[in-house]
Formats: sequence, structure tokens, C-alpha cells
Amino acid sequence: MTAARRVLLEPAYLLHQRDWRDSSRIVEFFTRDHGRVALFAKGVRRQGSAYASLLQPFVPLLVSWVGSGDGGTLTGAELAGSPVLVAPQCLMSGFYMNELVLKLMARVDPHPDIHEAYALSLASLADPAAEHRALRLFEKRLLDALGLGLDYSHLAADGARVLADRYYYVDPDRGVTGLAADADSAGACLGADLLALAAEELGGTSLATARRLLGAALSAALDGRELESRKVARAVRSVRAGTEER
Repeated sequence: MTAARRVLLEPAYLLHQRDWRDSSRIVEFFTRDHGRVALFAKGVRRQGSAYASLLQPFVPLLVSWVGSGDGGTLTGAELAGSPVLVAPQCLMSGFYMNELVLKLMARVDPHPDIHEAYALSLASLADPAAEHRALRLFEKRLLDALGLGLDYSHLAADGARVLADRYYYVDPDRGVTGLAADADSAGACLGADLLALAAEELGGTSLATARRLLGAALSAALDGRELESRKVARAVRSVRAGTEER
């Protein structure tokens, strides 16, 4: 008889959890060396559970389990460092990152590079001024690591280098498709902004361009699935706008 597989002290972040039976939960983690895993946290809802208080978003953990990464049993959890102090106004961005991992990454598919990018972007959410750049970098690195990223520094057809002072059209499935007449052409992107996105040197107008292009690429990757975090963010903005009008 084969012994059950054991994983000890694996770096992880909690992505999502839901109640299971009377006193337990099914917990989704994003781990460094095993990718996204779903585990049964048995008895975690009982009073006095050893690690119930640790199972929170944005907390760096070391988790242990027995069994597979898709239906195994959580056997331990401890802090791997100080919880990330996400600024209150950036919390929805943190949940957005979690949802991207849940929707785009397959279970038990290791991507240490995405795990590192997630940790870096999450740490940046402590500063509201860094929020948008952190999100764009995470989106780009996630798409690149999953083989869904685009080359923003060359034309898709012939590999010609994008020129900083010219304007281009970008297709969310194919990349840079050709020259645009000028800045007034619908959907045109300045070459300098495309090169900044390719080099991950975002700021000013390149940040706005990155948001538009990466958003289109993510929509294509999600294949029409809407993110709950986006719907909540829209609802919050709508409520705020109504309050300001009053």
C-alpha cells in the first residue's frame, strides 16, 4: 500500500474558502511549488481551532497537507512573515488579483514566477499611489507566464521594431498589427507607451495604455467570464458617484 503524499511548510497565500459540512472549509491556496491547490480544512470552524485565525487573505503562510493538491487535507498552517498591510482603498485590487489566479491558473500547475510576482504586487498595495502600476505588472507577468502574453515591442507580422514616435494598432489576440495614421486614430497606441509596457517601465500615459491593452488581453483569456471583483468595484463606484451627486 502506497503511503499518502505529505507536503510540509509550503509557502502559500489563501485565495478563497467556503464552508464544507458542519465545521470544516474547502480552502484554495496559491502555493509556490505546487500552484493552486484546494484542500479540506477539517474542523477549522470549531472554537479553538489551531489555525482558523491564520486562514485570511493576504497573509504569507507556510501550509502542510496530506494527499493530493486537489482534495488533500490541510494538516497545518503557520505565519511565514508579517501579514501584508494592504491599504483599505486597495483591498478590492487584492481580491482582483486573487480572482485572476483562480480563473486563469489550473490546479496543481506550479508557477513560482507568478507566485513571486503576486507577492511583489501584493506588497505594493500597501501604498495607494503604487496600486495601478502594481496591478498592471501583475497582469502582464501572469499573462506572460501562462503563455498568453503579447510582444508589444515588435510588429506581429514581420517582427519589425516598434518606433517610439509612431502610433500603432494592437489586437488583443495577435499583438501589434500595424501603423496608425496618428493619435486621433481610434484605438491607436503611441509606440513609446508600447515599449514602456514591454520593458515594464510604466508611468504617466504608458500606465493608461497598459490598463487598456492588458484589460483587453485578459478579457480574451477569460473567454467572456466576468470577474466578480470587477462587478463589485463598479457597484462601489456607482454608489460613491450617487453620494457625491447628493
